[in-house]
Amino acid sequence: MLTRGVIAWFGLLVLAFANAAFREGWLMSRLSDRASHAISSVTLSIAIFLAGWYATGWVAPQSRQQAWTVGSIWLCLTLAFEFLAGHYLFGRSWPVLLADYNVLAGRLWILVLLTTLATPVLAFIWHTAPVTRQF
Repeated sequence: MLTRGVIAWFGLLVLAFANAAFREGWLMSRLSDRASHAISSVTLSIAIFLAGWYATGWVAPQSRQQAWTVGSIWLCLTLAFEFLAGHYLFGRSWPVLLADYNVLAGRLWILVLLTTLATPVLAFIWHTAPVTRQF
């Protein structure tokens, strides 16, 4: 389950790169920096939710605790990539990286992180809930 969880996260990483390309290539040329980042955070959250929902079935957590473990792994990998790759590979300064956490400045990155953490749990609950049929 853990190996599949990490593999699934790499799929989420691909979505994040595609979303960033959309933001940089299309949104930034048409909207303000604030609006571009806000829209980008919402679109990435939706993409993570949809892909993560699907991937959770493949990752196959067997309990709610395991689903939380998958979400926590996804969150930790996301944060590690954001800060380590963001700073050391992409050369972004620490203040620029931390600016994404300023909700008062219109940055909604926290929404992406919460979605990343919660999606496996929500998918697990939905897929394991007993079906009640009312006629």
